[in-house]
Amino acid sequence: MTANEREVSVDEKAISVVEQPVSNGSVLDSDSDLLSAEARPAAERRLVRQLDLRLLPTIIIIFIMNYIDRSAVSSARLQGLTQDLHLTQIQYSTVLAVLCASYVPAQIPSNMILNRISRPSYYIPACVIVWGLASALTGITRNYAGIVLCRIAIGFPEAAFYPGAMYLLSRWYTRKELAFRSAVIYGGLLISNAFGNLMAAGILSGMQGKRGIAAWRWFGSISISFGILAIFILPDYPHNTRWLTPAELRLAQVRLAEDTGEADEDGADETAWTGLVQALKDPKVAIFSIMNCSQLLGLGFINFFPTISATLGFSTTVSLLLCAPPWIYATIVCAINAWSADRTGERFFHHCWPWWGVLVGYIIGASTTSVGARYFGMFLMAAGFALTAVWVANAIPRPPAKRSAAIGIVNGIGNMGNLISSYTWQSQWGPDYHPSMYIGIACLSFSTILSFVIRRMLIHENKQLERDELEDLKGARRERIEEAARLEGLTFEQALERKRGFRYLY
Repeated sequence: MTANEREVSVDEKAISVVEQPVSNGSVLDSDSDLLSAEARPAAERRLVRQLDLRLLPTIIIIFIMNYIDRSAVSSARLQGLTQDLHLTQIQYSTVLAVLCASYVPAQIPSNMILNRISRPSYYIPACVIVWGLASALTGITRNYAGIVLCRIAIGFPEAAFYPGAMYLLSRWYTRKELAFRSAVIYGGLLISNAFGNLMAAGILSGMQGKRGIAAWRWFGSISISFGILAIFILPDYPHNTRWLTPAELRLAQVRLAEDTGEADEDGADETAWTGLVQALKDPKVAIFSIMNCSQLLGLGFINFFPTISATLGFSTTVSLLLCAPPWIYATIVCAINAWSADRTGERFFHHCWPWWGVLVGYIIGASTTSVGARYFGMFLMAAGFALTAVWVANAIPRPPAKRSAAIGIVNGIGNMGNLISSYTWQSQWGPDYHPSMYIGIACLSFSTILSFVIRRMLIHENKQLERDELEDLKGARRERIEEAARLEGLTFEQALERKRGFRYLY
């Protein structure tokens, strides 16, 4: 293909070679400028920096709103929710669990929708607004039935967020960038655990009785206003984001094409449905799903962290404040772990060792009543969250329809563990909660075994790739490699050579 032919092809994709002003002022960029050996490193750093400054903070703040809206009832339990609504222990556990009844099944179709629509910057914020409204309505409930309905209503829009955010990241960042960026976002969840409890402490201590309303009813709807703001901040996809120039959009596509040797686009015959079928047929997806379910059951203490903190014997406000330091520590550990995973390309050990810290924390909690030792164990427990969605995106990179469905399936089925865990931290097992900890030890041990199985499968698939490299590629796989060649200005044979360098990370 000649240079002129490539230019016409690019025009047909609406990524024409036009000059646009860059963010630093007077210099004009074109495709050839950004993709040249001299200019590309700086242009790529500028592109990634723009993404980091817009995408990551927005998702983190939404994560904080998500945690506050979802877990408000956990903090509210310490100051009157169960008494105000006359809830029994089983009813309270059901209030926690019922959110999963809508949250779990909605994740798969939500990610399938996200893969097919062109404007995730509308879809995700719209879901934020809806769950903020549902959360606000929780404050006016007067009985068990009312709060159950509100929790179900929160689950549907929340299903779009975490798997959708992970999928959106995978559409912009390369495999060696994804783990750290995902950790930064996941750090938003961990920080939200800290700030959420700090905010809960402030609300519960300062708003009790105001205007004759119990403090827990003041948990409100900040999410609605931020959801509106996110519409103007979040990116769409690398071919249609409004605040990037055409040259920058093409650079974003080339980066991903080079990462795996295929364009990050679905083939002509690949739909959301075919992606779902492909994901369901892949045994790795099933194993990832069971592993995620087991790990989330083993990490079910997150919904009861204020309750665990209360077993140390302090007041309600102090107990909530003591929840913050472990989550801040966990955020730092998560970032360092993900940075190391990106630098080394290793997945299994970086995925599993945080669980092993939780196992130690459970053993400490089950073997001593010392306040200091149990609080130290809470630090180890808080740092135990693995970046499962990142490994799924690395292990099932193409086509995007399959990847989006796989992330939705793994996260959706995995959250069944959260549903079950609502019944594994029962008040009658307190204040030591030894049975709860034994369940956690068993689940995290099982998750480690399944992670090792996935590692062995990926090693086997890498060996299969070596055997298949000399075989002709056909159908959708060939289309994606041809698209990658077009984006990079290469021949099909040159793009195929790049493809031969792809290997799964394990």
